[in-house]
Amino acid sequence: MRAITIRGIDEEMAKRLKRRAQKEGLSVNALLLGTIKRALGLEKNRRDVEYDDLDSLAGTWSEEEYRDFQERTSGFETIDEAMWKHDPDHGSKQGR
Repeated sequence: MRAITIRGIDEEMAKRLKRRAQKEGLSVNALLLGTIKRALGLEKNRRDVEYDDLDSLAGTWSEEEYRDFQERTSGFETIDEAMWKHDPDHGSKQGR
């Protein structure tokens, strides 16, 4: 396997590479190889963004709590027709 030297990596870039590699549980070399492979189309992109802000809530509601939530929020799906009627004195209310 061939070795390639990359020149011009400043301190900030080196720090960020190390942090990113650590976060992903990889060596800096493995992080860079994966990045280059994806950029060249040699490896499929994986989902880079992970959302975990609501994970602690997932699956914690009982069936009764879910039905209660659905009942209490069902009014949010109702459209107030009066808000969308044209008022000739004040122009259309749409787009306000």
